[in-house]
Amino acid sequence: MRAVATVLPFRTNSYVVEHLIDWDAAPDDPIYRLVFPQPDMLPEADVQRLADMIDGGEPAAGLRAAAHEIRMRLNPHPAGQLRLNPPSLEGRPLPGLQHKYPETVLFFPRQGQTCHAYCSYCFRWAQFVDEPDLKMATDDVGTLVAYLREHPEVTSVLFTGGDPMIMGEAVLRRYVEPLIDPRNGLDHIESIRIGTKSLAYWPQRFVTDPDADETLTLFGEVIASGRNLAVMAHFSHPRELEPPVLAEAVRRIRDTGAVIRTQAPLIRSINDDPAAWREMWRTQVRMGMIPYYMFVERDTGPQDYFAVPLARGYDVFRQAYQGVSGLARTVRGPSMSATPGKVCVDGVTEVAGIKVFVLHMIQARDPGLVGSPFFARFDPDARWLTDLEPVFADRFPFEPGRYETVPDELPGLWPSEPDEPGELMVPAI
Repeated sequence: MRAVATVLPFRTNSYVVEHLIDWDAAPDDPIYRLVFPQPDMLPEADVQRLADMIDGGEPAAGLRAAAHEIRMRLNPHPAGQLRLNPPSLEGRPLPGLQHKYPETVLFFPRQGQTCHAYCSYCFRWAQFVDEPDLKMATDDVGTLVAYLREHPEVTSVLFTGGDPMIMGEAVLRRYVEPLIDPRNGLDHIESIRIGTKSLAYWPQRFVTDPDADETLTLFGEVIASGRNLAVMAHFSHPRELEPPVLAEAVRRIRDTGAVIRTQAPLIRSINDDPAAWREMWRTQVRMGMIPYYMFVERDTGPQDYFAVPLARGYDVFRQAYQGVSGLARTVRGPSMSATPGKVCVDGVTEVAGIKVFVLHMIQARDPGLVGSPFFARFDPDARWLTDLEPVFADRFPFEPGRYETVPDELPGLWPSEPDEPGELMVPAI
């Protein structure tokens, strides 16, 4: 475990350890596997190499160099996050912001780039390791406001991390208040979202923490400004929904007028079971939360360890979806947050004698592709978009070559050619 933790981040807290993990079932307990690194999360040769270095008393600099070399092989920032998504203002790049889709800007507050505990599958793992060049963060809310003024097409700001709810109310207010201040001219911002795992890992943040009441007051101020506030809560397993303090946290958040939408990736050995998702969605609806997304584990970090094949993922989703009422069928998935956008696996069927995946774009860099269905040849082992081969066409609709020029509405967000072969868009295999 120590060797793996040299490469991938590890952090947990007393709430997870004392209230969520069934220690009689460890190491097979799903919550244990959710937060504690496992030896086979990295290639055996890498683990052995690191273990030998640790046992041999390798100086810290040598360990850091070895860990860095392994991390760079783990695709630390998938889907072109560092290369394609950062926006600019007056020719100046804006670190700590991402603008992948026209209507949504992601903001990474510097003080929110850690979590109450780390999920072992997290696609943001590069934010948490000692690699400054891999981090996305800023404390310049003034630049965010200026950028939003210049982009009236943006209607939603998503605070992400890390976990913004690791921040105290005073710091969170410093970032949120300028977005709702009528003097800043941001009437086009309709919603503010906060991506957080705190409801699962530290619900006390909204109940008994010293600034819990002040935080909820801030939430209410967002609502009073005429905007929607959505807490994008990550729940990976039904057990995270059981503690009474979680129910109280949900009640208090909802009383402010904010909505809670739930999402998580499908993870092998943790929640790759239709019954787990069915129970989560039904419980979330009963508590007043809105099921939102089932994601496919991203192509980063220990993907080989956690990924579920797309065919199996669709089957898990379908079986879970069949067992819930219409109120829970707000959920979408399995969805891949890939380079061109969010690609949903809608089904497996046979067309013209060929077995295919049916897919569509839930979201896209090119808005014209949103809602567009397309097909890929069925592959029972495919785990990501880059594993798929187009069928009935020589390329997927989002691949390079679809456009002769960059679309006017997406300047700087849709490079016409990849910098490296296979890096920008999905190659036709």
